[in-house]
Order: sequence, then C-alpha cells, then structure tokens
Amino acid sequence: MNTGILKSKPFTVTLHRGYLIEIPYNIAIKFYEKGHKRVQLIAIFENNELKIHAALNKRKDHFFIMFGKNNQKSIGVKKDDTFEVQLVEDTTKYGVEMPEELDAVLLSDYDAFKIFESLTMGKKRSIIYMISRFKTSQMRIDKSLLLTENLKRGIRDQRELLKPF
Repeated sequence: MNTGILKSKPFTVTLHRGYLIEIPYNIAIKFYEKGHKRVQLIAIFENNELKIHAALNKRKDHFFIMFGKNNQKSIGVKKDDTFEVQLVEDTTKYGVEMPEELDAVLLSDYDAFKIFESLTMGKKRSIIYMISRFKTSQMRIDKSLLLTENLKRGIRDQRELLKPF
C-alpha cells in the first residue's frame, strides 16, 4: 500500500498563449483521477525556483495550469523559454497555505470560523490570498480581525470584507 504523496518527475515545458503551462496527459491524469484538481507546482528556471499552489484545469483531453506574469517574473521566464516543472499532490486543507495569523484568529472566534467554513472553497482561497498579501504579521492580524468581524456582520462581497465598519 503506497501512502506517499503523489509526485511527478520533473518535465520540460514552454508557455502557451503567454500564461499557460500544458501538462502532459500521462502526468496530469494520475492527479486528476485521484481527485487532485489542485496541485503544488514547482517551477525551475536558471537556478531560480518557485513553488505555487495551482488549479489543474482540463479542457477536452488537455490539461493546463495558469502561470501568470508575476510567477514568470519571479523566476525570470520569458515567452519562448523552456523550463522545468514538477507537480506534487496538494495536501493543504484549502488548496493554498493558510497564513498562521488568519488561522489563529479563526480558531479564536468560533462564529467567524463557522461562517468561513460555510463558504465555497474558491471564496475561502480568495480570503486567504487577501490576507496573505500583507507584508507584516501585525497587518495580517489586524486585517484578519477586521475580516472576521465583517463576516459576522453578513458581508460576503470581497471588495467590502476588509473595509472598516
């Protein structure tokens, strides 16, 4: 019985349409058939490495992952470059790393936690990304507290979640 984490061997890719990485069918199908529609992607280019959480998208018999400009810039990839990627099973609860500050605030406020857990996975990830973008721990704590209060006030619109009341 293999209880290890599903992991592909590294493989070479280029960008399609400027922002898509096509994942070979024989690699992608192993993740997809086991229900892993979100993966961790490790991209390596010229000694630069980037680890991201990403959606494994399927269109007809083709699989791809969006690899936006910020990701490209962070490892120095340009339009016609080839680079290495590897897929790893995403074992995170939400398909993205939860900031410890948001996690602590949600654990300390059961009502806000219940509301957060009732949201769709996409909405949860959006909230996690909103909090993660703040540079300092104190700012992530402050924004997490504001967010949880707004959730409890019934606010669900992302543009309103971090506005003071």
